[in-house]
This record gives sequence, C-alpha cells and structure tokens, in this order.
Amino acid sequence: MRTILFLSDSVNRRTLQLYDESGLYLPNLERLRRHSAVFDNHWTASAPCMPARRDIMTGRVNFLERGWGPIEPFDDTLPQLLRSGGVSSHIITDHYHYFEIGGENYCQMFDQWEFIRGQEWDPCLFPCKDYTPVHVGKMHPQYAKNRELFYRTEENYPSAITIDKAAKWLCENHARDNFLLWIEPFDPHEPFEVPQKYLDRVEDDYEGPLYLWPEYAKTDGDKEKLCHIRRRYMALLLMTDEHLGNVLDSMDKYDMWDDTAFFYTTDHGYMLGEHAFLAKNYMPAYNEIFHIPLLVHLPGGAHEGERISALTQNIDLLPTIMQLHKLERPPQAHPIHGQSLLPLMDGSGKPREYILYGYFGKEINITDGRYTYFRAPRNENKPLYMYTAVPIDNKVYFNRNRVTDIREIEMGHFLSWTDYPLYRIPAQRIQNKPGYALDYNYLLPWEKEDYLFDLQEDYAQDYNLVSERPEIVVRMSCAMARELIRQQAPRDHLERMGLMDHS
Repeated sequence: MRTILFLSDSVNRRTLQLYDESGLYLPNLERLRRHSAVFDNHWTASAPCMPARRDIMTGRVNFLERGWGPIEPFDDTLPQLLRSGGVSSHIITDHYHYFEIGGENYCQMFDQWEFIRGQEWDPCLFPCKDYTPVHVGKMHPQYAKNRELFYRTEENYPSAITIDKAAKWLCENHARDNFLLWIEPFDPHEPFEVPQKYLDRVEDDYEGPLYLWPEYAKTDGDKEKLCHIRRRYMALLLMTDEHLGNVLDSMDKYDMWDDTAFFYTTDHGYMLGEHAFLAKNYMPAYNEIFHIPLLVHLPGGAHEGERISALTQNIDLLPTIMQLHKLERPPQAHPIHGQSLLPLMDGSGKPREYILYGYFGKEINITDGRYTYFRAPRNENKPLYMYTAVPIDNKVYFNRNRVTDIREIEMGHFLSWTDYPLYRIPAQRIQNKPGYALDYNYLLPWEKEDYLFDLQEDYAQDYNLVSERPEIVVRMSCAMARELIRQQAPRDHLERMGLMDHS
C-alpha cells in the first residue's frame, strides 16, 4: 500500500472547471478526476498556511488554540504515526515557510525531506536590498533577486522542479511498498511568476508595469490590473497542472493505480477580486478561502467517478491515510477531530452535521453544508489566549519585543486533551505589526459583523440573511457552542463569542 498526497497551495475552488462551469479546464486534473472520487463539500479548518498544515498533520483543529506556528512537541503527526506502523514518508516541497521561524518541525517529522529553494523571500541568494524592478503591487528585494534564478526558464521554476523531482522519485521507487509521498508545490501561491506561454494560453494582453504579487488589500478599481492578476493566477494553475501530468505519467508507466492511493487538495483558497478583496486572512471567511477541492483515488479505482456531498474537512486526511495503511492509532496518542473518509465513500459512515473553521482569534465560522454562519467576537474579543509549548509566531518569537508584558505569560496544564505543560499568552499583550492581516487585536469593520448565507441559493455569499433568518442564527449558534465543547476547545471561546448561554 502506497499513498501520494499532492498539496498545492492557495487553490481557489471556483477557478476550477471541475467545480464551477466557468472555471479553468485543467487537463491533468481532469485526468486525475477520472481515477477519483470528487468531494463537493470539503473545507479547511484553520488558515492560512501553517495552521492548515498542522490540521492535516495532526487531525486536530489548530485555530482554536493558536495561530501560525510550528509542530508542537506533544503533537502526534501523520509521518510519526505511519513510521510506528512500518510506513516510510518522504516530502518534497518548495514551500519556504517550512524553513523560516514559525514553520519548525513539519518537514523534520518525515523520514526523508527535500527542499527546493527560491520562493518568496527565501534567502537562497545574497540580495541587493535596494534592488527591485519597476512594478505595482508587492515586491520583496529578496524575491527580486531570487527570480533571476528561474523566471526565464520553466524547468528552473521551484514548483516545476518540486513536482518533476516527485515524478522522478516515483519512477525510482515504484517497486517499493508502504510509503507516503507528500508532494507540495508552493504554486499557485503568490507571487504569480509564470512563463509567457501560459499567459498566452489565458489570453493575457496586459502591457502595464510588472504585477506579480497583490497587496493584501481591497481592489483599487483598476479593472485592467485585476484582470491581469486573475489571468496570472490562472496561468500558474496551468503550469502546475502541466507538471502534475509528469506525476500521473509515472503512475501510468508503472501501473501504480491498483495499489496506490492519491489525494489532491490545497491548504486554503485565495481571493481574486470576489467581494472586492484580494489575497486572504483579513476578510470574512468566504468560500473562496475555506471551501476547498479534494479528489481521492483509492487503490483499484473504487468509487472513481463518484461525487461525495457529505461534509468533510482537511483534518480527515490523517485518519483516512491511517486506515488505508491498516494502522491503528496507538493508545497513548491524543484524540483527534478528524474522521476517516472511507466509511463515507462506501456508504457505511455517518456524515457530520456541522464543521467549524476560521483564523485564530477572529470570527468563528460554522457550516452545515446548506448555510454558513460567521459569528463575530463579542466582549471586545476577550478573553483570548494563545496556547503553545513553543512560543513562536510567523517569523517572530514571543519575546519582549512581541509581548508587552511577559510577566503575564502563564505556564500550566491548560488544555483538557493533553497533560503537556503549555504557555498561555494573553492575546491583548501581543504586539502585531500595523496592517498585519492576521491581527486579532484590531479587527476590521467587516470582522465585527455576523453573516449568514444560504449556499444553495447564494453560493457567492452576496446576501446576508442574519436579520431575516433569526431562527437559523440561533440554531447555528447553538451548534457552534456544542462543536466547541466537542472539540475540547478552550472555554475562553464560549465567553469571547458570547456563547455561554448557548452551551
């Protein structure tokens, strides 16, 4: 039994023809679809990048306890659990966040890992700090230097190398059994660097200054720029799909479909002008970010061509892969929130009624598959604490420069599901940079409102029903309180969300 997980970053589900008739046709994703079951109601639990990966690797919901950060010392991760059952693991990725402060110990859980350099501000070259090309949007001097390594030749692009190396690894190891191959290209994450031939395929005719990297901000009304950045994103999807084809070629060449499971998914989505937002993290938890694609090929082609409508979540991958490899979680392992997808696929499982999702310290969101309800914090978003044994955030430590009064950091046994001692850091003492998109101390106006959407009638989430359907709001609020308790979330959330009376 072998498993392949293809985790592509920042895939907006609505840009895929597989899910939306107006989306982009990707020939190799369609080729994979013919071997797979397609999950129509799959959601990420925590966003953005590292929180989603901790969800996947542990089968637990990250955003209820902390924000961006490393694997915790008490986590039972998928590679560790597989290793205990004799299954080896290999990750190949160009995802730079794994190798900066706040991304520790993800790759190190694997038996073998390989990192391809060059994305974003990866310090793989000595930068000229004052050098950036003429551009609009964002540009980092380090990336301006890095892109000189690859932007002229497709074969040198970090994600292309990542996927092609994975295809080669499969060829070299096709006779092996009992492995997990985790293929993780950074694309189509921004910056949207892509060869011209793919821009030609999406009929891009932009002639303005270089625009690769949108600001994390609302659109500025320039339709030409918005059209260009959307086409750049689509072109990057095409390039990623082109190289996905090399992995599928390896599967075909060595007839691996009969004894290999294949998962295709993403960590979260990305907004491309919907609701006048670009990027992620600072807007309400719209479908473009949290409703994500999932394709699952089972060995031998069981359930290929089927569409699965049950509610599922990224935390379900761990128990599914464990079950495929016929492994039990050891008795000492921590409880998980995820559920194996296999019973849902064969019709023997009970679907979830609700799922929770969100960003740490902001709104908490819930869906039953028909409605999505975004509940804003009450009580000035207090009490809010971050629970961690490794006081690290996105590129920074929780030191005197980040926490205004470190004397208020406590240590103790604060989480009901683990005996491991943790730091409890009061969020109001954490200093985030001005404009930080994940800021939980200074919420933006739209992060202070409640929203209710009927996905059956309004998938685009244009029409807020909070005032028109109070009975649905009450039902979803009660369900949110129950789910928080069921998932052993810190009780602080019930208070800060005004849910004490609903529990």
